[in-house]
Amino acid sequence: MTMPSHAGPVLPVLAEGAGKRYRRGWALGPTSLAIPGNRVVALVGPNGAGKSTLMGLITGLLRPTAGSIAVFGDRPNGRGLHPAVSYLAQQKPLYAQLTVAETLTFGARTNPTWDQRYASYLIEQAGVPITAKVGTLSGGQRTRVALALALGKRPRLLLLDEPLADLDPLAREAVLGALMTEAKSQGITVVLSSHVLAELEGVCDHLVLLHRGQILLAGGVNLLSANGTPLGELVLHHMRAAAAQETAA
Repeated sequence: MTMPSHAGPVLPVLAEGAGKRYRRGWALGPTSLAIPGNRVVALVGPNGAGKSTLMGLITGLLRPTAGSIAVFGDRPNGRGLHPAVSYLAQQKPLYAQLTVAETLTFGARTNPTWDQRYASYLIEQAGVPITAKVGTLSGGQRTRVALALALGKRPRLLLLDEPLADLDPLAREAVLGALMTEAKSQGITVVLSSHVLAELEGVCDHLVLLHRGQILLAGGVNLLSANGTPLGELVLHHMRAAAAQETAA
């Protein structure tokens, strides 16, 4: 990212008519979206809804076909993540032949804002052996190492694309609990994509619901669920309504 930061507080993400189109059509239709700071955002929707595309635009891995998107006031230029952003994909790219300690050293070499003490603390809190090779770790342990890499950068915005999909329920609970504790204590805005609505309940305070590349709902959970409807029920209701409209059309 090369554009200078604007003076004063800026939103972590501001999309203005942003969209991504391929030959087959729009992966994410031109849409406008604001993600406020210090929120835990549930990014939900069926497969092909545009969740990963939206994250790709935020990270700069994808360029918008239409409109613009700004991250902390700067426009992604495709040359790497914004220094205040960390991104963790479901695949969790780690080097199996490296030890955990060597993995943290790699993080220090590739991130100018790296906090070695904090990253080491996260590994210690997770009970992951620092001398073990990544390839010998359990799925839950590898996820904790990947999160330590993402958080060790000291981001202000953390993007998580189905990070818990390969974990068992107990590991999901432990990892999600640790993540939320760190996000709250460090003032990090988190965008969490997941198909498991139950794990988002009581965790996320902001919702972005996508369907076929369009935003169905976006806003604070307290406002969208003013009548006390649980997050999962709210999402399913609107997804069913959208599907019914398509069937009737």
